[in-house]
Amino acid sequence: MTEQLRFVDPGEAADLAAFLGRLVHYDRAAAVRLQARSGGGALAVFGRPPSFDVLAVRTARLAEPLATPLDLTVSAGELLEAIDETTAGAVVPAPVTGPPWAGVLPPRGGWQPVPGLPSPEAVRACVAAAVTEFRARDEALPPQHRTRSERDRIGREIWSRTLGDTELPLRAVHAAQSLGFLRPVRTPVPAATPPVAAPVTAPAPVALFASGGWLRLSTPYGSVATRRPGRTGGLGALQVRPV
Repeated sequence: MTEQLRFVDPGEAADLAAFLGRLVHYDRAAAVRLQARSGGGALAVFGRPPSFDVLAVRTARLAEPLATPLDLTVSAGELLEAIDETTAGAVVPAPVTGPPWAGVLPPRGGWQPVPGLPSPEAVRACVAAAVTEFRARDEALPPQHRTRSERDRIGREIWSRTLGDTELPLRAVHAAQSLGFLRPVRTPVPAATPPVAAPVTAPAPVALFASGGWLRLSTPYGSVATRRPGRTGGLGALQVRPV
């Protein structure tokens, strides 16, 4: 039987479509793993953008809880095409053979807050500075050294650095930025304030968590999870609740 999804509003469907569109931009053959518990109110969508070495997690609130659990891997492009933003609905595509990462997801529980994360503004500034450095070093390469391997070496050096006083590699933050997870939150203006032309923009709360061998950078728009440097254990359960 074809699974029908109903999201709480068109905005929720649009946000999920935007996430899928970014994944497809990086990899036209991208796959995503879908999970939702029976009676639960959210769908969790897991994807892995190439080159970043992270798992991205986007949740979408459901208007109608599913009668049976949902856990399968589908084409990101087909799911994107199946989303109807006008009706805030989607038909789940046929499952596909999942890539290896889809079988090993971050642990379901045990996440503990990790201190040392800079402010959201500082996090975004770190990514911007790293991108600027990469471009400057790439442009400074002599023509004979402007090769893929040399550019990859520069990228590994920059994106393996850690953020603030944490173990989180900059590549995870770069992935969050590229997937639209680090954009500021737009908040409505209170009625008691003088009218203005547009909503006030507030910094998005960003938090870092750890569980076993994993780190997870969480924002209101989604999360990215990556293995902790030098850790090979701590996979935990393969089932993951929406985060």
